[in-house]
Amino acid sequence: MIGPGVILLAIALLILIGFGYCASRLVPGALLGRNETSITHDLVVQQVRAVAKLVSSEATVRDVIVYENTWYGSTKRSLVVVTGRLLAGIDLRDNPDVTIDHAKRTIRIRIPPAKLIAVEIRDMRTYDESGGLWNPFTREDRDAIQRQARAQLTAAGSQLELLRHANESAIELLRMLLAKNGYAVDVALRGT
Repeated sequence: MIGPGVILLAIALLILIGFGYCASRLVPGALLGRNETSITHDLVVQQVRAVAKLVSSEATVRDVIVYENTWYGSTKRSLVVVTGRLLAGIDLRDNPDVTIDHAKRTIRIRIPPAKLIAVEIRDMRTYDESGGLWNPFTREDRDAIQRQARAQLTAAGSQLELLRHANESAIELLRMLLAKNGYAVDVALRGT
């Protein structure tokens, strides 16, 4: 014979199961701890301005960043592979010297030397990240990795002789663009 305590326990269990079922139908994943991601996007335009830049060379580079920080014997490390694009060229607002002699049909242009115009970080992949016991990763650490990535990509541009290539490309491009209607074009870097 089943006692009244067992019947009450069975009824309480049925009510609890029914409540759990209803709650899971109203809020899916509430009982199972489902992982949900929410992404919002807000665009803020700080400044729009006219530019007069001639990009004459571009390079895609990849670099490895090893970040390490130790605080009271607790070390955090990260290994990040960054892919970026370097753009080099001349800034035409630096007043190139232009002389046109219609009688001799010549155009003489002295352009400023090329400089690095932009460093675009295209991709950053973290392959290993371990925080220390009392030295966890913070936003500041990730910002430092981002700054280090930009600095290393900029340094890679000088190792690739990107500016030399940008100077040569800008000279050739201006020659081709302006050598029309029988004009001879002399383009060189300012000071040479």
